[in-house]
Parts: sequence; structure tokens; C-alpha cells
Amino acid sequence: MPRSTTPPPHRRRLSLLALGATTALALTACGGGEEGGTDTPTRSEDAAPKALITEQAAKKVVDTYELTNNRANAKRDAKLLSTVEWAQVHEQSKADYKQWETWPEKEQKEYTAPFSYENREYLIPSADSGATWFAVKARSSEDPKGEGALIVFDKVGGTFKVTMAVYADDAPIPEIAVDKNGLVSPADPSARVGSLAPDQLGAVYEDFFETGGKKKAADAFVSTKTSKGSIDVYRDGPDDDVKKFATEKYFAKDPAHPKVYALKLANGGTLALFPTAHTQELMLKPRYMSSFDITPTEEEGLYDSSKRDVVTDEFQGQGLAVLDPKGKPRVTAVEYRMVDSR
Repeated sequence: MPRSTTPPPHRRRLSLLALGATTALALTACGGGEEGGTDTPTRSEDAAPKALITEQAAKKVVDTYELTNNRANAKRDAKLLSTVEWAQVHEQSKADYKQWETWPEKEQKEYTAPFSYENREYLIPSADSGATWFAVKARSSEDPKGEGALIVFDKVGGTFKVTMAVYADDAPIPEIAVDKNGLVSPADPSARVGSLAPDQLGAVYEDFFETGGKKKAADAFVSTKTSKGSIDVYRDGPDDDVKKFATEKYFAKDPAHPKVYALKLANGGTLALFPTAHTQELMLKPRYMSSFDITPTEEEGLYDSSKRDVVTDEFQGQGLAVLDPKGKPRVTAVEYRMVDSR
């Protein structure tokens, strides 16, 4: 999935029946990836450690991803895309395909235009590391001057597929630790690095949406542009015209695909890609429930067009964080997609 040119995540315009009041919330965007082979090099007993996959084979995986992804995007073919993409990023791609018809023509053209990953840096672990995945640091041809993305290719049913892809919005992707053989070292997602473990990031981060970070997130993370943006979503709530009639709340949710990926950094820290999710609930205040209904937005109506007292949207996301062994983690990017509305 190429990065969407505008952030669909909390792009909601909800109207009260007979009132015409609207509200809009915007958040993030999303990135993509695809398939390939499983070719690995051989070595003698005295040779360097064997890599999980050769760089030549990894290049073929990424090339196949680009080709298949571009073909799938042109037709919004989720089945074709599933041959090279899975997990959180595929949840987001499917949402893009479903909601594509509601986008402005300019966005549709940009999304379906062919793209490629440039300036690739292959991050490959050893075959005996226990990892089933490798990563690629690259820039999209859509944004060649941007900070770039980190894309994970994991084994799914014996085939390498993109399972996570996050663009580094806040800061450059830090230097990954590479040994003398050019191999990277995966980190244990359940091992604490400083104040949190990589697999704890998503659940704690969602507190920014639920409480504005007041319960735990504000104290758990270093403040970043990304985290401030999430707090703004919590604070903004519905538009002023809607606030009189409805409340808006967020609730943390288990990600559709919980696997976390982590790599050791050259400075001793850890870089983590983590899944995250929440629901967003717009509910009429009790005194208005007998008189009004909420009319879903065009995007929401694709899932459930009925007018109702409560509109609940589900968002599946991905995040990028740097964990400091001597301090708090910094979340430098989060990308969400609305994947359901009911």
C-alpha cells in the first residue's frame, strides 16, 4: 500500500439529523509493502553466519511487492494484494480500497499511481537469530525527500509478505546496529528497555486517546509531535456545533494482529514497530436521543448507513518508537485507518 496523500484515520464528518452540524478529525496516513522468495546463502563451518535471506533475494522480494502492490492498487484488488501483504498494514490497505470511492478525484489518482521504494537499506538478521523477518529502510518515490519508511517483511505461510510499514514523520529513523558481517540484531519484544518493553507500547499509547495521556501515557513517553497530535484528537472532540448534542470518547482495543517487531540500535537503544488500535464513539446525550439521530459520514455509511444514537468507528494502527535503556520511549509516528463503523 502506498502512503495515502491525506490522513484518512480520523477523517470523520458526522451530522445530526435535521441539524446539519459537522465535525472533522484528522490523524495519520499509512504505508505499504509486498512479497518475495526465501533464498538464503550457504556457508562452510568457518564462514560468516548465514543470513536469513540474501540481499539479492531480499531485493527480489521488495521488487515483487512493488509490482504486485501497484497492480492491486490500480484495481483495488484486496485478494491480489493479500499475496504479498498481511497483518496490520493489510487491514489498512483493505480499508483504503473500500473507502477509495469516497475520496476526491485527485486523491484517487495519487493513490493508484505506480510507486517504488528507493534508497533501500536492507536490514537482515542471521538465520539462527530466531527471527522470521527482515526489514527495509527506504523512501517512497511519492515522497523522495521525506524521512522514509521502515517496512517489515515477515514469513506468512512460507512466503515473505509486508506485515508492517510506518513512515518516520517526527524524526529520521535512527542508525540500526549492524555487525561485522552486515547483519542486524532483532530485539526481544517482551524485554523491557528503560521504562517499557516494545510489546507494551501500543496499550499504553492508547491512553493518549482515552484520557489525553492523564492516566499513564503522558508519564510513560517522551513528548513528541506525534504524541501531541494524539492528545489534540482527544481534546478536540466533536465540532462546537455538535458538542451540545453529543459526546465523543475513545476506547483502547486489541490490535487485529498483535505481533511486535524490534531491532537493536547502534547507540544501545531499540527501535520498535508496534500495532495499536482503538474505537471512537460519538453518542447523543441522553436528553437528545428521543429527538435526533446521528447520520454517518459517507465513509462510515459504507459499513453501516443507518442513522443511530451511537456511531462507533474502529481504527487499526501501526506505530514507530525509539526505546532508550536509560529513559522513556519516544513514539515518532503512528498511522491509523478506520476499518469498520457500526
